[in-house]
Amino acid sequence: GGKLLVVPMVGSHWLSMKEVVEKLSERGHEVVVLVPEVSWNMETTQAYKVVTYPVSQSLEELDNSF
Repeated sequence: GGKLLVVPMVGSHWLSMKEVVEKLSERGHEVVVLVPEVSWNMETTQAYKVVTYPVSQSLEELDNSF
């Protein structure tokens, strides 16, 4: 397996990618998912490593922007 760095967009893009990322992990790839500290629907799992990065936006501000 190879090493993959995944940087998903917040929201529905991640919902589409999550299954693919989990399958790649099951097949022996080492997967690291880089997510902002404030996000929607980007929960962690045992299938891959999650690394967060700080953002200046609060969840309330993120909600209001949409």
